[in-house]
Amino acid sequence: MHKPKSHKGIRKRMKLTRRGKVLRSRPNRGHLMSTKSGQRRRRLRRKGTVHKTQVKTYTRLITG
Repeated sequence: MHKPKSHKGIRKRMKLTRRGKVLRSRPNRGHLMSTKSGQRRRRLRRKGTVHKTQVKTYTRLITG
């Protein structure tokens, strides 16, 4: 059987914490930031977490 490999695209975009949470960056931050309010831009800087129903899937893809 082949060796399980991690998904490189997911590994670049997500981070696995020690407690098993999966961190992700928030969408809508690519460009056109001048039209967004300062509060919204500050909120977009923070990392978001993946929903608990998808944690198992993303963990498998990150670790391989």
